[in-house]
Amino acid sequence: MAQAPPIDRAQVEKIVREIVVKLLGGPKERPEVVVTISARHCHLSREHIDILFGPGYELKPYKWLYQEGFYAAEETVMIVGPRRRMLPTVRVLGPPRSKTQVELAFTDAISLGIDAPVRLSGDLKGTPGCVLVGPAGSVDLKEGVIRAARHVHMNIRDAEYYGVKNGDAMCLRIESGPCTTVFENVIVRADETSKLEVHLDTDEGNAADIEHATRVELYKP
Repeated sequence: MAQAPPIDRAQVEKIVREIVVKLLGGPKERPEVVVTISARHCHLSREHIDILFGPGYELKPYKWLYQEGFYAAEETVMIVGPRRRMLPTVRVLGPPRSKTQVELAFTDAISLGIDAPVRLSGDLKGTPGCVLVGPAGSVDLKEGVIRAARHVHMNIRDAEYYGVKNGDAMCLRIESGPCTTVFENVIVRADETSKLEVHLDTDEGNAADIEHATRVELYKP
């Protein structure tokens, strides 16, 4: 008696996903993926805004970002690392957060002399610190400097389309001539309202020559 061929799990998942999407009235075509280079920046707590810019100071939106409600502020701060190495104008992003967080690319961290670990936003325990300098004062930040793990924001509808959930890892393929690159371990950040957007840091974006990309593809490994 002939043995049945093994089940192709990937093909089964694809069929099930297509059926679910059809029944839920979801998108029939692959959603458009936006890839953004997230340059060095910092998020400030209310307490640290008061210290750096003055009591009661309110951040002024300079440019609204792709995700609703988030913006690059007019304000910048100086980041000072060990041995007095510094980045003089690091952009502040708003709105304020519960904890201050500094996000650097690998080359930024090397320049400052900081051994910044790769972490998801908000995962700050045990990370190194730095000194923040603003026009009204300075903050000796004990922890909060990270290299942001590459990630993709999406809403629950997008997550259903791709067959992933919050915290899963995906792959991103960027076609840009001779610099075509595949990034693995793109972490899913799924919620009810986010737009589909991949965040890479400056080093990653430059390595893939994202400015000249002709095609990007996000997929489940």
